[in-house]
Amino acid sequence: MSKNQSIITLSSLFEEIFHTKPELVNQLPLSGSDRVYYRLQSNEQSVIGAFNADIAENEAFFSFTETFKRNRLKVPSVLKVATDKMHYLIEDLGNETLFQRIAANGKTETRNSILCLIKESLFELINFQLIGGENIDFSKCYPRQSFDRQSILWDLNYFKYEFLKLAGISFNEQALEDDFNTLADYLLLAPSDYFMFRDFQSRNIMLVNDEPWFIDYQGGRKGPLQYDLASLLFSPKTGLNTIQRESLLDFYLSKLELQKEVNRTEFIQFYYSFVLIRILQALGAYGFRGLYEKKPNFRSSIPDAIANLKMLFEQNLILPELPELNEISTRLSASKWNEKTEIPTEGLTIRVTSFSFKKGIPDDPSENGGGFVFDCRGLPNPGRYAEYKTFSGMDKKVTDYLEQFPEVAAFQECVRKTVQFSIDEYLKRGFNHLCVNFGCTGGQHRSVYNAEKFSQWVKNKFDVNVVLIHTEKENWKRNE
Repeated sequence: MSKNQSIITLSSLFEEIFHTKPELVNQLPLSGSDRVYYRLQSNEQSVIGAFNADIAENEAFFSFTETFKRNRLKVPSVLKVATDKMHYLIEDLGNETLFQRIAANGKTETRNSILCLIKESLFELINFQLIGGENIDFSKCYPRQSFDRQSILWDLNYFKYEFLKLAGISFNEQALEDDFNTLADYLLLAPSDYFMFRDFQSRNIMLVNDEPWFIDYQGGRKGPLQYDLASLLFSPKTGLNTIQRESLLDFYLSKLELQKEVNRTEFIQFYYSFVLIRILQALGAYGFRGLYEKKPNFRSSIPDAIANLKMLFEQNLILPELPELNEISTRLSASKWNEKTEIPTEGLTIRVTSFSFKKGIPDDPSENGGGFVFDCRGLPNPGRYAEYKTFSGMDKKVTDYLEQFPEVAAFQECVRKTVQFSIDEYLKRGFNHLCVNFGCTGGQHRSVYNAEKFSQWVKNKFDVNVVLIHTEKENWKRNE
């Protein structure tokens, strides 16, 4: 369905409720799902409109929401559902998520206040898990009624196909399948008579008058307590260290023990294996959304997930023996995917890269799909001469060689005039990321020189963030 058709349908629902047409309809930023959200506003009213073509998923959301509201849990009310069951209006909880509050930490909040919000979220989680487990109509769950073997294997294969294969990480297929079945057998032993959110993380926790409210639970099903706990505490975006995670685990168990009998030793043994499957499932999402769809927020989470995976195996926190997954963890730790990458920050970030055309044009880590690519191979090449082979475009010997040719200065001037137009427009329109790539044959001399000179020019002329990356630096022939 087209955007205009969705806006017309949602506006009609708005008018049915409030007897006035919305004055503003703005699409909200897309996230990790295929659902599309809009904010519809009049002078006195503001609601969220949603379009989702998956009717079964919508019906699960409507059913769960009714149950949660009836039990006074903090979720948005469903205000109106269209006859097509693909469009609906819900209560507007505002703009701030726990994720945003965490990201602003150090500017407006102390870390202690963040931890208090996480504790409040965990306390509310227990209510959802226990009350939901007793009252939810699990026949409405979609696509599965419970976190059963099929659900577990879906998660594990998501990791295999959407992360390992996309990332080019080698593995023994049969050995990995053996580990998957071993892990599934163990996880199915955990008590699983509770409501499981499925995606309990900081982006799905809204802050309303400094209290946590909850969204995006339509994928919920009957399942174990540990999964959602692991989802929040081990999400890279929550930003917790080991001591904080252990303290919050203890807090959760202390509150849970007030409502039911808990075998702590057994709970914690299962907990770390659920941490493992949650990390693997998340890596699958980071692979699909970050490596395939090239969304920077997902790509940037990969190194933290790898670090958590490594910690689980190094500290022997996983009860079943999983030798192939252990080996994969080691390979991931040594891979390029364990390197931090920048993502757009406040203001405009100019990402300047030197590269070798033999290796291909670098990926754009933003969601923009690319930027400028300048071919430096038409310039005089110091790499042809033995005296320059152990130097790079950062060394004075190479810069002196290049700067004797007027065509080098002319090339730089053309680049600056071309890119300045885009920088000026990006600043006016509030864009946050622009890639400028310089390529030559080996990615060592001409491309490096031009990337360095261009970066310095940008820093001197504009109030922007500049990230400079030389992709072939590890392969340069060094003057050592």
